[in-house]
Amino acid sequence: MNLSLRVLGKRSDGYHLLDTVMVPVGLYDEIEITKLKLGKVGLSVTCDHPLVPSGKRNLAYQAASLLLGEKGIHDPVRIHIRKRIPVGGGLGGGSSDAAATLKGIDRLFRLGCKRREILSLAASLGADIPFFVYGRPARAHGIGNLLRHIPSFPRLWMVILYPGFPVSTRWVYQNLAFKLTKSIENTSINVPLKGPEELKRFLVNDLEKVTIRRYPRIAFLKERLIQEGAAGALMSGSGSSVFGIFLARQRAREAFRRLRKEEGVQAYLVRSLS
Repeated sequence: MNLSLRVLGKRSDGYHLLDTVMVPVGLYDEIEITKLKLGKVGLSVTCDHPLVPSGKRNLAYQAASLLLGEKGIHDPVRIHIRKRIPVGGGLGGGSSDAAATLKGIDRLFRLGCKRREILSLAASLGADIPFFVYGRPARAHGIGNLLRHIPSFPRLWMVILYPGFPVSTRWVYQNLAFKLTKSIENTSINVPLKGPEELKRFLVNDLEKVTIRRYPRIAFLKERLIQEGAAGALMSGSGSSVFGIFLARQRAREAFRRLRKEEGVQAYLVRSLS
């Protein structure tokens, strides 16, 4: 999840340069990786969600195929994804699945891969996949692939709201009216997260205006989170999910119980992981 996302520039190849603070949260898909008997189909990926592609278009398939190919392994493997992370919600579901698949294949076949090897493979698949391999709060630069660990990250209680529709990341970046923005000046985020006013100044997403112009429901849900006691609220990534940060677990639970009744909304109560 992006607690802050600034777009700093654009490379000649079309990728945007970012300065973003990312934090893992307790919302995850379940991935089952099974080594099959010889004679079965080589590699297959299925998912219980109709919007998630199977086969070669799935990032988990690409991750498994890449690592198995690198190690010269031809054993048949079946991967099944039980989806919990909303599809197209700006929460990195596909990327986290790819990262988990790389680590799962490494463990299943006892490959003993070094972290730097897994990170290198992850970066070749997608800019944000190394973050999910890393699995700790980090500040990301470049196109999101250059990570720096944030130590002593505070525990945050959050309510995530998914409005029931996906948003295309490609469309958002294509419609971004680019202008130079400043990077986050304070590299330590402990101070900005201590109080509501500091938190609101820290929670910035340069992609919000683009997405909200087309999907005003996102702005409405941000406001609902504030009404229910969130110290700050923000759209995650390119959308469509939004999250509110609560300074106390009980307040987050109370807000979650009310917001889960919002029509057309999927609500999740999570905390940050470190």
